[in-house]
Amino acid sequence: MATNSRNWHVPKPEHALIAWLLDSDPAIRWQVLRDLTAAPDAEVATERARVAGEGWGAHLLALQGADGRWGGAAWNRGWNSTLHVLWLLRHLGLDPASVQARRAIGLVRDHVTWQGAGPPECDANPFFAGELEPCINGQVATAGASFNQDVRSIIDRLLNEQLSDGGWNCAAPHDSTRSSFNTTICVLEALLAYERATGGRPEVTAARLRGQEYLLERRLFRRRSTGEVIASDRKGGAAWTRFAFPTWWHYDVLRGLEYLRSAEVTPDERVAEAIALVVSKRDGDGRWPLETRYPGVMPVDFGEHEGQPSRWNTLRALRVLDWYAARA
Repeated sequence: MATNSRNWHVPKPEHALIAWLLDSDPAIRWQVLRDLTAAPDAEVATERARVAGEGWGAHLLALQGADGRWGGAAWNRGWNSTLHVLWLLRHLGLDPASVQARRAIGLVRDHVTWQGAGPPECDANPFFAGELEPCINGQVATAGASFNQDVRSIIDRLLNEQLSDGGWNCAAPHDSTRSSFNTTICVLEALLAYERATGGRPEVTAARLRGQEYLLERRLFRRRSTGEVIASDRKGGAAWTRFAFPTWWHYDVLRGLEYLRSAEVTPDERVAEAIALVVSKRDGDGRWPLETRYPGVMPVDFGEHEGQPSRWNTLRALRVLDWYAARA
């Protein structure tokens, strides 16, 4: 696949598009107000506060068991576990300072372990101590740091697991010496969330920047050795040029760009092709589709269907393009 990175322009969202995005759940609305409009901070904060008590956020919070778990497990393969719901609540923007968030996270911290959800040697681990795989631990640390929990033990473990090429791979204990895009993006998000929550440490920042270069050297979706587009990953076969939400542990180009935007990286020519790919997926109404849904039991219905316009993907794409246009 070849994408011409010159014959395009960064689109600006029109009023009708913003109105479509705002005609949604508080989780979408507050982020649109913050990132795509000039709404006052007070208006953004008021809308964000609704996430805990209305719509998708309230629905997810209500599913938590008395033992602190969602889906009866710290982690499962079905997307409705404690880890997956916390991942969603973070993306919805649940305010960590809200009464509802403090109660929910406190139950997880005080009661949830990895019993039956990870390697047997991790059964007694508290949830925010994580387990063994860096892709899972990256997601745990991202959620934990986002909700003001102590995840230093996970971060220290991840620092020790960084490979020589700058990234991470869950298969490293089984003699893999090459990093995985999937694992690397999970860890990068964790390191960034930890830095934001704690002020960071030099060794954490250094590791994150090395991992960041792993993505940039490959232009976010090409092989470093040959320059060819990586059509799909070896684990699960997902295409990195097709955009999903939720992404769970899967990497794709939009997720990679979202990380760079969040990390306030100044874009250079190594991201131009990825940006052009994002632009190419915009439809005539300025919207982006949900291109992929990963199989599994979703704990909340976002009302989005594969092949149809997606408010989540449209919001995410517009933010990335705004970042690129402002800083390129």
